[in-house]
Amino acid sequence: MPSFINALIATERDDTGDRAAARRHVGALSLSKIADGLLDPKLVLSWLLTSLGAPAFFTGMLVPIREAGALLPQLVLGAWLTGMRQRRWMWVVGSAGQGAAAALIALAALWTEGWLAGLLICLCLAGLAIARAASSVSYKDILGKTVAQTWRGGVTGLAGSLSAAAILVFATLMIVGVLRNEAALIGAVGLAAVLWGLAALVLAGLREEHSTPDEPQKAGQRYLDILRNDANLRRFIAVRGLLVSVALAPPYMVMLTAQEAGALGALGGLLLASSAASLLSSYAWGRMADRDSPRVLALAGGLSALAMGAAVCAALLGLAQIPGIIPFILFVLMLAYHGIRQARSVYLVDISDEARRSQNAALANTVIGLLLLLVGAFGGVLSIIGPILALTGFALLAGVGGLLALSLRPVTS
Repeated sequence: MPSFINALIATERDDTGDRAAARRHVGALSLSKIADGLLDPKLVLSWLLTSLGAPAFFTGMLVPIREAGALLPQLVLGAWLTGMRQRRWMWVVGSAGQGAAAALIALAALWTEGWLAGLLICLCLAGLAIARAASSVSYKDILGKTVAQTWRGGVTGLAGSLSAAAILVFATLMIVGVLRNEAALIGAVGLAAVLWGLAALVLAGLREEHSTPDEPQKAGQRYLDILRNDANLRRFIAVRGLLVSVALAPPYMVMLTAQEAGALGALGGLLLASSAASLLSSYAWGRMADRDSPRVLALAGGLSALAMGAAVCAALLGLAQIPGIIPFILFVLMLAYHGIRQARSVYLVDISDEARRSQNAALANTVIGLLLLLVGAFGGVLSIIGPILALTGFALLAGVGGLLALSLRPVTS
């Protein structure tokens, strides 16, 4: 059994508080990640809007609303966070807010249809994204305060693996047809609402030392100075910005096999591949990131570039329609994606002292929100010609991001 898990379940009294905090983090984060998977805009909400007869415009807005909405508000929320003594309450409120928004989405799906359903669900998703931004901007600060540096990757990795196991079951039920009806998916959205509420309750009980509050206005004025004076943070943001191409690539890979699988089958396969990759790799990536997170970013960036290059080659050689080829490549890509997620989170926490942690997270996430829109538009323009060109562009961005990660400042204990 891995030493980290042994540490979590050990009974000695010398670091009981540390182990209890780690267990609460694993519990809350697992519940939140399962809820994320049950309400995946690329799959569940897209299918719901289609089945409800909503115009395609609303379906196309789901992912941009969810991704950009969760990142762009973080400068404002991060400035607010610096004025709080107990930082976990922002995460708790954010988790509860996501649960409330998910419940409203389920009710809208039950009671409305057509353009009204599309409008209401998109509005509720925008609220959910803002609540998610509150949880995201506060979590790295809370993790850094309450969990030892050598455990942080293990905590997030273990939570990723546990949640992936649950989503793996969900994806399998969807692919085999058990969850192909509208009522079952609305029920999944309702379950996500409950899980977010439970996650809020779990983290609310975390023991947290007081932080020194700062004036929000003063903190807000400091962001540009931080970006101007911290060259390593700028480099990290550039690396992360280049690697957002990995998150945007899977739908284009699915397009290569969509003809025989159909939209729902292709997206169900994507969710299955992502969950399996997370289950098998999240803990391992997390522990590797605890040792050397810049190297993990470089390795995962290079692996993702190779995977996308392999997909392009398979398509050009006429192999993309052979059963198992693209799904396997997609699985490798998602392995790399989860490595990037683990390493970028651990690295940002490790290079930021307590006074700067929330500000760095808010600044990085806001910039990434803008870059996400730009890189998404870049892929969209390339995809007019075809998914092969989009994947080629994304592979180049990921490769450059992996190489640039090698220049990041090493983490010192």
